Amino acid sequence: QVQLVESGGGLVQPGGSLRLSCASSGSAFSIYAMGWYRQAPGKQRELVASFTRSGSTNYADFVKGRFTISRDNAKTTVYLQMNSLNPEDTAVYYCNKAYGNYYGWGQGTQVTVSS
Repeated sequence: QVQLVESGGGLVQPGGSLRLSCASSGSAFSIYAMGWYRQAPGKQRELVASFTRSGSTNYADFVKGRFTISRDNAKTTVYLQMNSLNPEDTAVYYCNKAYGNYYGWGQGTQVTVSS
């Protein structure tokens, strides 16, 4: 059974940066076509960055130019570098498959952008 553990969140001032990590365990895990999602209070979970099945990257318009998704295949870890954060980025961030048929969701990591 695959387990996903997100980390790296925290409180940051507007304009600041954070790097999130998604560590995985379980023999069934595939690092390909993974993505980062976020869910703000009262809102639906949304995909913010992902790898496509061909290995390229996709970003939601509201994070383009600010967020970068990357991965370490050897460590089976997916990262999300977030720069130029603003209060609208405040949410719990999760990783999971980008195309559905999800693994069990981890507990996520809270990102709070506030002065």
